[in-house]
Amino acid sequence: MNKKKKKIKNIKIYNILNNKNNKKYENKIIKTKGWIKTKRKSKIGIIFIEINDGSCLNNLQIVIKKKKIKNYNNKIKKINNGCSIIIKGKLKKNKKNLKYEINAIKLKILGKIKNAKKYPISPKYHSLEFLRKISHLRPRTKIFGAISRIRSSLIFYLHKYLQKKKFFLINTPILTSLDTEGHSKMFKIENKKKNFFNKKTYLTVSGQLNLESYSCSLSKVYNIGPVFRAENSNTKKHLAEFWMLETEIAFSNLKNIINLSKNLLSYSFKKILKNNYEDILFLNEKSNNKIKNLKHIKNIINKKYIIISYNKIIKILKKEKIFKKNKIKWGINISNKHEKFLTEKYFKKAIIIKNFPKKIKPFYMKTNKDKKTVSCIDIILPKIGEIIGGSEREYKLKNLDKNIKKKLLKKKKYKWYRELRKFGTIPHSGFGLGIERILMYITNLNNIRDVIAFPKYPNNINF
Repeated sequence: MNKKKKKIKNIKIYNILNNKNNKKYENKIIKTKGWIKTKRKSKIGIIFIEINDGSCLNNLQIVIKKKKIKNYNNKIKKINNGCSIIIKGKLKKNKKNLKYEINAIKLKILGKIKNAKKYPISPKYHSLEFLRKISHLRPRTKIFGAISRIRSSLIFYLHKYLQKKKFFLINTPILTSLDTEGHSKMFKIENKKKNFFNKKTYLTVSGQLNLESYSCSLSKVYNIGPVFRAENSNTKKHLAEFWMLETEIAFSNLKNIINLSKNLLSYSFKKILKNNYEDILFLNEKSNNKIKNLKHIKNIINKKYIIISYNKIIKILKKEKIFKKNKIKWGINISNKHEKFLTEKYFKKAIIIKNFPKKIKPFYMKTNKDKKTVSCIDIILPKIGEIIGGSEREYKLKNLDKNIKKKLLKKKKYKWYRELRKFGTIPHSGFGLGIERILMYITNLNNIRDVIAFPKYPNNINF
């Protein structure tokens, strides 16, 4: 009987280069797939190409010798940067640099670059501004491969932590007739068929109110999904479409959500630092503002925060001469300039500000005993600003109705939300976490448009 040849399985580049695995493949015939990143030819005719399949930061070198591959001249002439290929060959350790490489015995081209001169992702340096114009191709660069892997890990670990803590995932709606914040700028949905929903319909700014209805039954719930703001803002920290993690917890207070926020961030950052270390280090080295020993991430892992009241923040700002022109007084919003000063110069670490004035916060927040402030927090990180906003929710119907009236909102619109207070109400609280803002902090990148796959902002809806 003829023995069947063993089928050679495709191996990801991450597994080939990973120290735990590569020895078992050493000096064996293996197969891998990927895209060509570089190509060069030696004086003696040996071709060296580097390929990557997206599974890790580093490329794998392929050595192609004329005698070892059939149709050498025909195939090698056709491959260039960007081509997708399948390579079969022997994995060996390079004697000079001790790195693993494949000595090719077979090469198959899957996807050619039809016009190499027009292919925009060449091996040279490309600015982030240029790459934003080709968002569909920028994942092929090393920097956006790293960002994408970190983003994937972040969302996975956020899910994992909350699932471990017995939170239930609730997919809240994207279409809504209700403004969560009360006076947000929302994208209106236009339908050819009039009165499709029999109400004015918008893209949601938050799934919070919907989550509250489920927390009043399942106790601990969360959602991760896109939200939308129609603010005509072109800053480095704003998008028209972005992603939020939102949680709602029954029978909880402000202390509970402060602890949950700190623990959630600490767990996620620790896991990402361990599993995406090469990606994080690469991005930090590429950054204009390198951070020694990735201290910014380690501070969050170690839960190094200053917890301080809004009242004390105002007293601190009043004493600073640089803010006299800004007329610091109780009742103002904490601006980006204030946040930058507090986190980078005064405290030099992340801060949690609590108990803001009632008049500058949304209607759903619980009023404190002083009647002037609400039981809420903002978590502010150096260079990034606010990444988490949360509060105790007003669970007494009488007080909620007062808030709705003071904010000049229409009571009828919030009928179902008010009914949560009528039928078995309970103290509850929650927070929202901006995924892109967190990614800016981890990656040390300055523009939010670079940490989301297809950024949407004023005058940009190409994808």
